[in-house]
Amino acid sequence: MKLQSLIKTTTAALALSVAFALSTARADNGGIPKTYPLKKCVVSNDPLGEHGKPVKVTYEGTDVYLCCKDCLKDWKKDPAKYVKMVKDEPPKK
Repeated sequence: MKLQSLIKTTTAALALSVAFALSTARADNGGIPKTYPLKKCVVSNDPLGEHGKPVKVTYEGTDVYLCCKDCLKDWKKDPAKYVKMVKDEPPKK
């Protein structure tokens, strides 16, 4: 009976470890996926995360991360310009 209990406890601990790793995979950079190709805001050119949690916007299926809410005004003026900047950058691996 002790072996079964040990196996269940170990399995539960492993499951929690995996869940935690998956939930923090994006948290290392303020919620930005590790595959996102840019380290700076396309609007302000400030480092992402410098002004708090980056702001995610999506245009025609492409996610773009801005350094802060203040950049939304300029983003809205020409989102296609900023999406092109993201698409032109080689992808991270």
